[in-house]
Amino acid sequence: MSGFSPAFDRLGAAYAAVAAQQQEVLTEVLPAGADWTTDLTAGTYTQGDVTLHVALIGSFAESDRSWLWGWANPQFGPEHPAVLNPRPMGSRLGVPEMTTPELDLAWYDGPARNGGELVALVTNGLLGLSGTIPGRYDGGIAYFAVRDPAVPNGGWDSVTAPRLITGGLSLFPADHRLTVMRFFSHHRLPYRQTETSIVANLPDGGSCVARFDDRDRLADLSMTVSGR
Repeated sequence: MSGFSPAFDRLGAAYAAVAAQQQEVLTEVLPAGADWTTDLTAGTYTQGDVTLHVALIGSFAESDRSWLWGWANPQFGPEHPAVLNPRPMGSRLGVPEMTTPELDLAWYDGPARNGGELVALVTNGLLGLSGTIPGRYDGGIAYFAVRDPAVPNGGWDSVTAPRLITGGLSLFPADHRLTVMRFFSHHRLPYRQTETSIVANLPDGGSCVARFDDRDRLADLSMTVSGR
């Protein structure tokens, strides 16, 4: 496979900005620069004085730039309690990346650290996880899904929203309207569409207006403050 499937690209467009915001929330919880350890028997990840419940998503091998799902790893398997298994959902949604045990990601040459980071990010968004943690080992990076109520969900922030949305579009540019609508709906913001824009009502009474060009690409994102 060269490039992600259309089904995976659509999931990425829907969840990249949402998952990126949750990653920033998770970063605030973990002590920066502290040593870390993981215990997959117990399903925990410890960094400094913070311990979180995690599950293995998969791993990225740097030698051939491939991705191996945790459920396909012979050391664990799909029934291991500390392994995340999105394969059934991937099957229902018709996403081949989530049902194929190993993915060749050598083709990826984009803004993310590697293609495996994108697989973990989309899995995070699709399953509504608290974030993902990369853990470097000799020859690759393991990605852990955080499943812990100690990590809060990110709320709407008019200051960071434009950056998160445009950042999501840089990773998955397949459907700009979908990225914007999913971000609004994730934050339970009522919105309406026109031929050239999407307008969301903000909690403070203001509005967020996303304007699109003639190719339906995001051209501008602006906030209007309530006059109340």
